Amino acid sequence: MTMPQFDVQAVSGGFTDPVFEAQAAFRALMDASARPGTIHDLPAGLAPPAPLGAGPAAVMLALCDPDTPVWLAEALCGEATSAWIAFQCGAPFVGDSARAAFAFAGADDMPALSALNAGTQEYPDRATTLVVEVEALEGGEEIILEGPGILGRWHIAPKGLPQSFVSEREDNRALFPRGVDVVLVAGSRVMALPRTTVLSRKSEMEAN
Repeated sequence: MTMPQFDVQAVSGGFTDPVFEAQAAFRALMDASARPGTIHDLPAGLAPPAPLGAGPAAVMLALCDPDTPVWLAEALCGEATSAWIAFQCGAPFVGDSARAAFAFAGADDMPALSALNAGTQEYPDRATTLVVEVEALEGGEEIILEGPGILGRWHIAPKGLPQSFVSEREDNRALFPRGVDVVLVAGSRVMALPRTTVLSRKSEMEAN
């Protein structure tokens, strides 16, 4: 991906208070990861170039830097978006999702988890984190969560995830300690689904 020249749009629309707001976003993401399936608020007020949403942008500015390669789904690519990301956090772009530290996509064009870097046995922390912007974090088909950080079972209902997501997560979890971590964002709200979390559809559990 070629790096366009900066313009006025690239230098605006970021955090108003970069240190405080980046810390707040990071804390929200850490809390979400510690308690999978719970919903947390990201700092509001970002205005990245469309079609990059404010929520994914907040995650990006909190986690990405010049040492973290970023992959964007095709729908998010564009000169304005690339320039904004380059100025705001300096993260380099990669065209191969398997080389990305962070991958950003919408629910309609998210890559298969198997296409991302799952890390290695020696360095599982080098796996890709996939950030997906969904229509909503509530109101969709119910999914049941189990695993570390969850007391018993937890129910979530993100709206817009592809039908294959739960089965892909099963395959992903089988790679543990390797595996892709997933972050779901809707507006300025965020939910984390670490690789350790077990997902199953409510309809499937009732059938059993």
